[in-house]
Parts: sequence; C-alpha cells; structure tokens
Amino acid sequence: MRVDFYHLQSSSVERALPQLLDRALQSGLRAVVMAASEERIEALANHLWTFDPDSWLPHGSVKDGFAPDQPVWLTDHDENPNSAKLLVLTDGMQSTGMAAFDRCLDLFDGNSDEALAAARQRWSTAKAAGHEMHYWQQTETGWKEQGG
Repeated sequence: MRVDFYHLQSSSVERALPQLLDRALQSGLRAVVMAASEERIEALANHLWTFDPDSWLPHGSVKDGFAPDQPVWLTDHDENPNSAKLLVLTDGMQSTGMAAFDRCLDLFDGNSDEALAAARQRWSTAKAAGHEMHYWQQTETGWKEQGG
C-alpha cells in the first residue's frame, strides 16, 4: 500500500482537501475521509459544498446516509462503507483497516509541534509496516515531493 503524508504549512485541511479529493474523483477513485468528530465531519461536509461555487464534489456522511452510493464518505469511524480505495486521514486520525485501501493520504498541520510529532510517529509506524512511503511538503506554488 502507498501512504502519502501531506505536510500542510500554508493552508488548512479545508483548503487542501477539496483539491486532493477532486483529483481522486477524476481518477475514478472513491474515498473515505476520517476526521476526529461528528462536528468536524459536518464542518468538512459543509465546506465541500461551498468551497468553490463552480465546483461540485459529491460526498456524504452518516447524516446523509446511503454510504455505498457515496463517492466520498466522511466519517469519524474506522470504516469503508463505500468500498473506497483511497483513505484520507485528517486531525491525526489512524486506521486499523488500512489494508482495505490501495492508498492513504495523511494530512497534518505542519505549524503545530504536537501534530508534527504525531505525524512522525504515524510515519514510523507505516514505514515499519512495509508501506510505500511518500512525503509531500506544501510550498507557495503547490506540493513538492521530498525524500522520504
């Protein structure tokens, strides 16, 4: 499995997530996005409806139902109810079900010492599990892959 860490430095998860999900959907991938709470899930869901008036990212959460039909499923549980191949972790979330996915994106706040330390631990755990590791650092012009 491929695991990509996204070191957010100049924008928030709310700004980076729609771009990453849009690319995934254009590639034909379904996604599960894990966040820390129901409130956070609803905030992300609302943001995905409004982040760009000229864009539409189909998604849902437990509030919407019909999980198997949702191209992007937002959840605070470790689950894959829409048979997604892409797992997106936010808010320091971790999954014990990563084997059900082909790829995982771990988005973390690089401006928080606590979030950075937690991401380093998740990186070590994923690397020790034998996953293919990639590290992306946010720059003023976009994402740049750094040596892992």
